[in-house]
Amino acid sequence: MVLDLALPEGGEWIVILVIVVLLFGAKKLPELTRNVARSMKEFEKARREGDSPPAQITRPAAETDEAADSQDSADRRGTAEVNSGGAQGVGQ
Repeated sequence: MVLDLALPEGGEWIVILVIVVLLFGAKKLPELTRNVARSMKEFEKARREGDSPPAQITRPAAETDEAADSQDSADRRGTAEVNSGGAQGVGQ
């Protein structure tokens, strides 16, 4: 047995509307529809952004050189601290 589901027609929409008003109240309906509309707009925006290829972010060469230098110096300091701290902690 295959069920043939169709969209509500005529009087069925009135019954559905009455049930919705009873469940949510007349004061909440405008807020509810606003939130649904915002969600739909945000979804569409995200979907459109997802279809386009991502833009590549490039940094100026000076910025990347400075970041690499600061990372190297931090690595060197961390290694020196571990080596000197480990030897003192074990012997004492």
